[in-house]
Amino acid sequence: MGDRVLSNGNGDRAKPPAPASELELEQVRAAVRGIRYGEVRVIIQDGLIVQIERLEKQRFR
Repeated sequence: MGDRVLSNGNGDRAKPPAPASELELEQVRAAVRGIRYGEVRVIIQDGLIVQIERLEKQRFR
């Protein structure tokens, strides 16, 4: 397909971000695994995963 070039809106061109590593994707999968109620938030900066947050809720009814 070739290299895509992205624009940041002010005329500058940037290369597309590197794809997430298999380790990063496995950590996202692990964060999602087993949650019945809650959320997983993936924080990305400059096209790279920098943080994964997991919030799990317990429901009684």
